[in-house]
Amino acid sequence: MNNDRIGIGKRDTAQTISPASHDKHAVDIRAHEGRATTLSDFMDDMPVGALHRFVVWVIGIGLFFDMYEIFLVSSIGTALQNEYGLSRHSNDFKMLLASAFIGMFFGSFFLGSLADRIGRRKAFTTYLVWYSACSLLAAFSVNAEMLVICRFLTGVGVGALYPVADTFLSEILPKERRGRLAAWAYTASYVAVPLVGFLAVWLNPLHVGGVAGWRIILAIGCLGGVFVLFVQRRLPESPRWLLARGRVEEADAAMRRFAESAGVAVPTIIEEEKARRHPMGLSERIALLRQAPYGKRYAMLVVFHLFQAFGYYGFGTLASIVVKSRGFDVTDSTLFMALSFLGYPVGSLLSVPLLNWIERRTLVISAILSIAVFGLGFAYSNSTALIVCFGVLTTCASNVFSNAYHVYQAEIFPARVRSTAIGSTYALSRIMSGSLPFILLPVLNDHGAGAMFGVISVALAIVAIVVRAFGPRTTRRSQNEINPV
Repeated sequence: MNNDRIGIGKRDTAQTISPASHDKHAVDIRAHEGRATTLSDFMDDMPVGALHRFVVWVIGIGLFFDMYEIFLVSSIGTALQNEYGLSRHSNDFKMLLASAFIGMFFGSFFLGSLADRIGRRKAFTTYLVWYSACSLLAAFSVNAEMLVICRFLTGVGVGALYPVADTFLSEILPKERRGRLAAWAYTASYVAVPLVGFLAVWLNPLHVGGVAGWRIILAIGCLGGVFVLFVQRRLPESPRWLLARGRVEEADAAMRRFAESAGVAVPTIIEEEKARRHPMGLSERIALLRQAPYGKRYAMLVVFHLFQAFGYYGFGTLASIVVKSRGFDVTDSTLFMALSFLGYPVGSLLSVPLLNWIERRTLVISAILSIAVFGLGFAYSNSTALIVCFGVLTTCASNVFSNAYHVYQAEIFPARVRSTAIGSTYALSRIMSGSLPFILLPVLNDHGAGAMFGVISVALAIVAIVVRAFGPRTTRRSQNEINPV
């Protein structure tokens, strides 16, 4: 292969896609005909094919089990209190709530950047199998201490997975459909949240063949690892990552798989300058993140993830405890949580069109301020109907916010450092989430729900201000436009 071109003189045997099927993408692809283009530009302008959709759904199903694990302990918390004699004021119970999030910090911080070295595909499958195995082990816990350790180990895999998924989707999806298709993957994952809630309503009181229902709920979490073992051979590697590592021929082959599945001819692809660079070590990736414009973006994400967890995970982890402290009968079981969690997939579905209609930075800010408003409404509601209503609105806004920022944070860094940037900052949200029971429960116990959600609202206002001040616009812009270096 010529050192200056990828696939020069070659043409894909597939026919160019008809304008009737994908008008906008057909125009973009025709713009490349008769002239040379880069791999990054071609991937940005390519129409969506079967392979794109396959990756989206594999990642969506993988993240389904990720979200299942994140919300699992809050759903079976009552059963665990009864099993191990824990009160909500005890440090043991707080550690049980926090253990998975602490594991997520270590996984995201120490393993998130590993995907920049070993690849998106290998990292995604490895982390999914890891936390599935640990979840199965947790189902056999003989005491609270063993369960805390297993939840910590499960969290290590969960924390590492999401940054890799964000990065993978950002790198393989065309710019016009990037937000919309990524939102479908996240929507598939959020179906797990009400599902685990209703499973808890059904299984928590039961013993099946002498096995406690909460153990069955934990064991179900291992199915993600089984799924990924069946599909891993068909899962492609990111062409952008291969190119960034200097593996030009493999990048060309991976790009052609996507082009063939989309039914488009491959134009002459010129080699990008980054393909001639040697693979970057960790110190070099850190050095790049200090350069403009990435230094400000990285600092923004640090502040963002320190405070956004107050709204998203603060509600999801502590909502049922808040309502129970108000004395409402609906919280005598986990039914309240299951009803409120219906807002997670609804909000995720709502984000699909919103990510196309609204600039992503604006959507992130609007959604997080909505969480603050609805959360305060939830705190001050004095009837069961209003509590459930504001609970659904809060979770709905939470997932519009979550989908928007997961797409957004993956767009604002180049492929060479994307997982490093996302993993190291996303880790902060996980350690903060693990700290929330120790920060917010004392406020709730001493000052009530209004004060607790007041603290949450201040944290979310800080997030909105920082994103508005330092976040770039990304919607319908190519990766090369957003990331010039």
